Amino acid sequence: MRADRLVSLVLLLRQYGRLSATALARELEVSTRTVLRDIEALSAAGVPVYAERGRHGGFALLPGFRTELTGLNHDEALALLVAGSRRGAQAFGLGSALASAMLKVVDALPESYRGTAAGAAERLLIDPETDLLSRRLVDEEVPDAVVAEVLRAVFAGHRLRIHYAAADQGPRWRTVDPIGLVTVRDRGYLLATRSGADRTYRLSRILAAEELAEPAQRPDRVDLDRAWQERGTRFRAGGDQVTVLVRVDPARREDLVGTALAVHAEEDGEADPDGWLRLEVTFQDPRHAEWALWQLTTNAEALTPRWLRDSLRDRATAIASRYGASS
Repeated sequence: MRADRLVSLVLLLRQYGRLSATALARELEVSTRTVLRDIEALSAAGVPVYAERGRHGGFALLPGFRTELTGLNHDEALALLVAGSRRGAQAFGLGSALASAMLKVVDALPESYRGTAAGAAERLLIDPETDLLSRRLVDEEVPDAVVAEVLRAVFAGHRLRIHYAAADQGPRWRTVDPIGLVTVRDRGYLLATRSGADRTYRLSRILAAEELAEPAQRPDRVDLDRAWQERGTRFRAGGDQVTVLVRVDPARREDLVGTALAVHAEEDGEADPDGWLRLEVTFQDPRHAEWALWQLTTNAEALTPRWLRDSLRDRATAIASRYGASS
């Protein structure tokens, strides 16, 4: 909305002192022409914004001008700034709104707090785009129109019609009763019911959405954290689970346990010639088991079942054959 953008423009000028039209356009995600029109609108409304010519020129506010925003102390604002640095808001299409809110948070502080709070936030990085190995964390793309419809239905308590592409299935329309939204590692999920049964839909697989007029059939109060935990438990209990007996280097135990659904038994390495641990663990399905053991390379050995040993051996043989051939 233009009113929100005008407020954000004023707050940007208050925070940075002077910004060019190009810089303002980049921050507000609009064109420079739109920025110039907004500057004219602010001037007409009595906001003392003026232009400075020259190489280092730009737009600025007259000294002493201040918007009236109050109510936050230093620690409260810092907590919001740190929370706002998380990328989870992108999963629900709230990135622009979050950026605008963070400007208001900084501007709401007394002058003596503003610099230290903003500076402290610059010294904290939450969920960067890459890990230490420069592996990029890929965000899932969700069309803005889809996110907007889903949000409206969730907050209004209305039913929702979605065109959903489930894994290994063609897309089809479904009418659901939305309960809430969850974001996990920058992936957004819609928790809903369909014909009274619990359903979980990944936002990136919703191709289109339409908020309906009729009210959703949902409880008055919902504990989303508990609902998510319960659905996770049911998910882990489904599928073609397999139980595997594994020898593993103690240094890689946590890597193994972190990928398994459950650990049923564990023996220390006293009886093992290499001092390795023996664990009985369960994986979601055969593919999951093979992937988890393959990640551990020579630091683990699947003892049973036989098909898993054969599968890992065949994969290793194929790799050795590929790289053992002379070029």
